[in-house]
Amino acid sequence: MIAHILRRVASLLVWLLAILLVCVTLLPLWNTNEWWVRAMGFPRVQIFAAACAVMISGLFLKRPSRLVIALAMIGVCSYQAWRVYPYTPLAAPEMALAAPAPDSIRVITANVQMGNTRYQDVIDTIEHYDPDILLLLETDEAWLAELEPMLSRYSTVVRQPQDNYYGLVFATRLSVDEARVIELTNDRTPSLFARLRSSDGQPFHFLGLHPRPPIPGEDTDDRDRQIYAAAKFAAMDDMPVVAMGDFNDVAWSDTSQTFRRVGGYLDPRIGRGFYASFDANSWFLRFPLDQFYATPDVAVVSIERLEHVGSDHFPMAATFRVNPDLAATLNVAPQPLTEEDRDLIDDLDLENSETLESDK
Repeated sequence: MIAHILRRVASLLVWLLAILLVCVTLLPLWNTNEWWVRAMGFPRVQIFAAACAVMISGLFLKRPSRLVIALAMIGVCSYQAWRVYPYTPLAAPEMALAAPAPDSIRVITANVQMGNTRYQDVIDTIEHYDPDILLLLETDEAWLAELEPMLSRYSTVVRQPQDNYYGLVFATRLSVDEARVIELTNDRTPSLFARLRSSDGQPFHFLGLHPRPPIPGEDTDDRDRQIYAAAKFAAMDDMPVVAMGDFNDVAWSDTSQTFRRVGGYLDPRIGRGFYASFDANSWFLRFPLDQFYATPDVAVVSIERLEHVGSDHFPMAATFRVNPDLAATLNVAPQPLTEEDRDLIDDLDLENSETLESDK
């Protein structure tokens, strides 16, 4: 009797897990900005792994349950694998790596986590890699005080400390035409806009973003506005653009893919790996939230995830060259812009997008 009850409970549990996995796979297809729906698009690798486990468990059930569970989990696994496949080494890269050269530009971006007190670990990482461009996120007054001696080595520093986890610090030793904080939405999540020049005088734009994540009480309307504003900006400008930061969105999301198409951006992670940067304190729940994108006239030399510095994010580093002729031999053509993409961007209510457009 006890064995029979246990079998029934186990069978019910497998069915419940299978239904749950089907739901979290199908719900993100719903065109909504509800935070709990959009968050389901993050753990695609984890859903794939869970579906494999449920499919194996389902083999011990009786027919027809065994067949139904197997087919449902094959569908879940296939769809989730299809969404993340471009970010595995099995896919073809869309940006072949360039050789290092004197005009190479090194950049580090790091969400330091406002409550993190391992200041020296962050400073040591920056000093070791010695970036030409530095973007630090979640910086408050305490972080700024600790960083000042290191920041003094940079010729241009933009400071925007905030106590709401959305402060930022930008520093560079490159020639600067303009560097300032901009507000793309009205939710106290500033972005960074800079017009820089490489060591050989090539001009380019640098955008640093840190929109809000999909969490309880935070739907994705403002996050998507910021991301699409950066995409729209690149699409309207002939100058090379590099966009980096904690997008609080996974690389394979519909928003990120629309961002790439609209802005004509390329992603050096495609064909190389996830470079999952969050959560640095968890080995299983990690997602690629810290992004690096570049327009096709930028040649990427390297991209890497750096060591843990006490934050819930790993720092990210990249090296690139603003060399359109070289980039043309290494990069594939960006994804074509669809009419749906054009309508979406044209209809967006970008409260402060004129801040960017005025810089044309």
